Amino acid sequence: MFPLLLAAAAAGPPEVAPPPREVTPLTRWGKNILAIEKRLQADPPKPGGVFFAGSSSIVLWDLKKSFPAAGYVNVGFGGSVIADSTWFVPRILSPYKPAAVVFYAGDNDLGRGGKPEQLAADFAAFVAAVRKDNPSCRVLFVAVKPSLARWKLFDTQQKANALVKEFCEKGTGLTFVDVVPAMLGPDGKPVPELFVKDGLHMSAKGYEIWTAAVTKALGEPRR
Repeated sequence: MFPLLLAAAAAGPPEVAPPPREVTPLTRWGKNILAIEKRLQADPPKPGGVFFAGSSSIVLWDLKKSFPAAGYVNVGFGGSVIADSTWFVPRILSPYKPAAVVFYAGDNDLGRGGKPEQLAADFAAFVAAVRKDNPSCRVLFVAVKPSLARWKLFDTQQKANALVKEFCEKGTGLTFVDVVPAMLGPDGKPVPELFVKDGLHMSAKGYEIWTAAVTKALGEPRR
């Protein structure tokens, strides 16, 4: 018995598992943001430009094809929620003093069970972060889109869109870009041709609708 006790003592205290690593936007998206920063540093945008920020629908948007020679800048990162973009505003938006930010996010927020009220509050926080060092920046919110994959969330999406639209209408330099009606067919459901196979992300035809809507919104006088 005593030899066993001595052997256990010599082995030292039992190993304790390290605490779980805290998951923050930095730990989740750090590599994505570093890649964006590297791209921006290699070809620094001029102040007063138009930036597109948000989740995968922004990442997959071929801005050069949709807006030839416009010089718009894409700083989206896929899978993100609104709060993730807000976290990185000081790194991917503030240093470049854009005149306008076209923002699409919220799809993932609601897809993960988020509430419309929280989505609207998170968008307000995003606007505040953008304008902290750039108070005259316009912010355009592209409505949370209807999709085949998340059709069961349509009513929730519409409630969130209504809250964001109300917020934009009460503010200055805020525009709600409503792409929803143009993405629905005569039956009131999403047009299949606007989506790729996953039923969530958009086809070239889907982006044509968004391009037209955003072009019109950017051309409208500041409210």
